[in-house]
Amino acid sequence: MVDFSRRQFVAAAGFLTAFGVEMRANPLGMPIGCQTYPVRTNLQADFPGTIKMLTDAGFQSIELCSPVGYREFNGLAKYSGKELRKMLNDMGATCVSAHFGLRELRDNQAERIAWASDMGMTQMAVASLSGPRNPTMDDVKKAADEYNKMGEKASAAGIQQTLHNETFETSMVGDKRVYDTLFELLDPKLVKFQFQISTIAQGFDSVEYFNKYPGRFISMHVQGWQMETKQQVAVGQDSLDWKKIFAAAKTGGIKNYFVEMNYDLMKASVPYLKLLPA
Repeated sequence: MVDFSRRQFVAAAGFLTAFGVEMRANPLGMPIGCQTYPVRTNLQADFPGTIKMLTDAGFQSIELCSPVGYREFNGLAKYSGKELRKMLNDMGATCVSAHFGLRELRDNQAERIAWASDMGMTQMAVASLSGPRNPTMDDVKKAADEYNKMGEKASAAGIQQTLHNETFETSMVGDKRVYDTLFELLDPKLVKFQFQISTIAQGFDSVEYFNKYPGRFISMHVQGWQMETKQQVAVGQDSLDWKKIFAAAKTGGIKNYFVEMNYDLMKASVPYLKLLPA
């Protein structure tokens, strides 16, 4: 009986291959995730309904924004972290990461860590270290020192502090990008990076960074990008080489990823991501 089943499986696999059909898995073997900022208005009005909309679209993991640090999410404050976690789990979704405001971590990081723990999160991200537009090296060092200390507190609670790349990080300090300087100043054990794919519009190539700094990343925000029109489009309908990006992401250390565009583009990205080889 075992031999027969095995022969059936091999025959079926050969049949599918003969007709050009391949057995595939989600990229990196990770759940397809999305960042909820693009649907923040819907989320405020109807949290359960919006999460169902996302899971029906094929998203299994969501990344929230803190109801304390993001006023667009303050409607979620009526729920405890444990209540939100249960609601998500009941709908077949997980939430391992959220974005927090730098100020809320300065004001009461211990409280925010407790909320993240109740949510079952393993990552706490900050969009930017919010330094000046034209920083000096002292500005960058000061920001990095502060964030290393935040990373140390998060690590003690079993949570990985994460840094996105926006505004301050994309500026220059002397003849070098602040982002690259931060890889030298931030402790690799205390802070991991979350790469914003759309920063390719500013010359930040994800493949280059993942290969240049192996193991320094933990997640990425995924956007389809059409080079010719310089517009966001659905993943798989763009000009980016996603097989190459996800292959490099493994080198970079990526553990999860979150599609982040308007809802229609996020939804339209799911079929391609489901078929992209792991």
